[in-house]
Amino acid sequence: MDKKNQAKPRVLIIGGGFAGVQLAKNLKHAPVEVLLLDKHNYHTFQPLLYQVATGALEGDSIGFPIRRIFGRQKNFTFHLAEVQKIDTEAKIVTANIGDIHYDYLVIATGANTNYFGNKELEHYTLPMKNIAEALNVRSLIIQNLEKALVTFDEAERDALLTFVVVGGGPTGVELSGAIAELRKYVLCKDYPGLCKEDMKVYLVEGKDRVLGAMSEQASAKAGKFLTEMGIFIYNGVHVSSYNGDILKIDNGVDIKTRNVFWAAGVRGEMPEGLLPEAIAKGGRIQTDEINRVKGYENVFAIGDVSSVVSEANPNGFPGVAQVALQQGKQLSTNLLCIINNKPTTPFKYKDLGTMATIGRNKAVADLKKLKFQGFFAWILWMFVHLLSLAGFSNKSIVFFNWAVNYFTRNSDNRLVIHHFDTNTMMTDPVAK
Repeated sequence: MDKKNQAKPRVLIIGGGFAGVQLAKNLKHAPVEVLLLDKHNYHTFQPLLYQVATGALEGDSIGFPIRRIFGRQKNFTFHLAEVQKIDTEAKIVTANIGDIHYDYLVIATGANTNYFGNKELEHYTLPMKNIAEALNVRSLIIQNLEKALVTFDEAERDALLTFVVVGGGPTGVELSGAIAELRKYVLCKDYPGLCKEDMKVYLVEGKDRVLGAMSEQASAKAGKFLTEMGIFIYNGVHVSSYNGDILKIDNGVDIKTRNVFWAAGVRGEMPEGLLPEAIAKGGRIQTDEINRVKGYENVFAIGDVSSVVSEANPNGFPGVAQVALQQGKQLSTNLLCIINNKPTTPFKYKDLGTMATIGRNKAVADLKKLKFQGFFAWILWMFVHLLSLAGFSNKSIVFFNWAVNYFTRNSDNRLVIHHFDTNTMMTDPVAK
């Protein structure tokens, strides 16, 4: 199927996340042919997945068609494809739509959930890295609330109304906060017979504090917000097992629950074909300071799948959208330098700050030396995320939903579209 334009070098990008989309945008006026492959035909705004999972937003509102993003970019082509392997010697990528030639390959496939080799946790817990998984979480929450309303077994009812979020980073904090707000504002209203005292929310974190990547001030305030919302926090502990009934923590605590959501780690997701020495810790791809993959001249990796480790940066860059966006922009400049035999510029991350929302009127923000929490941080968080969404229609829909949710303290998006089968931990047609 591959018809290569011989007149211009082809930049083949695998992945339509923040990094891949940003790179393609910045190559708009470059003398190259840009081809982007992704297994979905839409770009997902991942920071708002937790709101899809808890019914504050519909899934469509945080996804935007890739073809529409690049509707006016003449040197851009998109193919819906799932990449299987890379042949770096022949400069060919093999996908389910055939073999595709490239001159420069950019891997921007992002990261997936990391269970650290624990197959039991992988089977019985729910991740939340894409829209389909967020909808699975939403279905499980609502289905178990419905079951709790009609069950006569008190122990089973308690298990159905017990929610455990594993991982105290931004995703885990935001998800547990949203579940706690669902308990406070929706449970008694939508499910007469149940009250908020019946529902328990736990947050389990391996580090000694939540939001460990943020300042101690932000972390302490987030912990205070969560505790005031009635969330039980276990810091400095790890989940040892979960069999679908009992979750065991290595501090000796056992929790009987039917709802465990995994936000405790990520692992790079990539096709086969790279040299073993190019794979770094956490399944990421080891690159140099211009994001070129170790051992290759024309293969690059950006975003969450890449690992840029050096003496000056021993821990690599954080897995946040700003890193991906900046790497995409910088790589576009460096690719043109390489094509024109000019010196390249090492990537330097400019930390614009970190924010996390805990709930209604509650957020924390670290903006360089400026650190603040509460209502103003929450307003700023909403403003930044709203502007970052792709497409005017999505911005409008999300803003309208937020306004309705704020003033009514309710939502119309708590629909079970795809029934989640708790016996097999699968849903039809959206699979885990």
